[in-house]
Amino acid sequence: MAATPASPADSSTSEARSKADLKRLRRVASTSFMGTAMEWYDYFIYGLLAALVFDELFFPSFDPEVGTVLALLSFGIGFIARPVGAILFGHLGDRIGRKNTLIVTLLVIGLSTGIIGLLPTFDTIGFAAPILLTTLRFIQGLSLGGEWSGAVLLAVEHAPAKKRAFYGAMPQYGSPAGTLVSSAVVTLVTLMPEDQLMSWGWRIPFLLSFVFLAVALYMRLRVEESPVFTDVVQTQVAEKAAKTNRKPLPVIEVFRHAWRSVLIVVIT
Repeated sequence: MAATPASPADSSTSEARSKADLKRLRRVASTSFMGTAMEWYDYFIYGLLAALVFDELFFPSFDPEVGTVLALLSFGIGFIARPVGAILFGHLGDRIGRKNTLIVTLLVIGLSTGIIGLLPTFDTIGFAAPILLTTLRFIQGLSLGGEWSGAVLLAVEHAPAKKRAFYGAMPQYGSPAGTLVSSAVVTLVTLMPEDQLMSWGWRIPFLLSFVFLAVALYMRLRVEESPVFTDVVQTQVAEKAAKTNRKPLPVIEVFRHAWRSVLIVVIT
């Protein structure tokens, strides 16, 4: 029997669906890029200003050399927090969805960075200032630990099989973009007279995070949930209705079955 040729209406519908899918995929890619760029901007302006001004603003009761070391140690706290954040937000991503989790990570790092720009210094509240600063830095690290991997996952799960590597790389492009923007902003700020820089100028890069947060959040709210996650949720609902035994926590499954791969990634 001869195959029935596709009608013009069917072709038009298929073409419209393909355009809609491409538009959705581009939105996911641009959002992953923008969100990751913002997070790395937030992450690195701390390091730049820790080396330039935080020793005098938050650690002035120590020798200048010791104050600088302490300021840089507070920067390093973020790296300790990142694997904790990866586990925490990775688990949330499997429970409440990729999109919802990425909205949380965006809000957490954007707000914590902006609040740093509002912090009183050591001269105003004493030792509470470096404690609050270090706490906010830890929160930054937690968020970044979940943001990058979650953004990659969302992009890959939206992409067609043959283009997953291309779209999965979009968040990685956001990292150097955020680094360059943070360097440019700090460079401009440091052109200010020193007294203005130390009194209020250093706050500008952090307060700009509120603006970037609004833009990135608007873009991320328009992204659809990962179709892979949606399918998994539907399967879990069906298993629950059938009273299938509940599976262990995803993080436990990862370390149980893929601990070698995890170890290789950590080492490299």
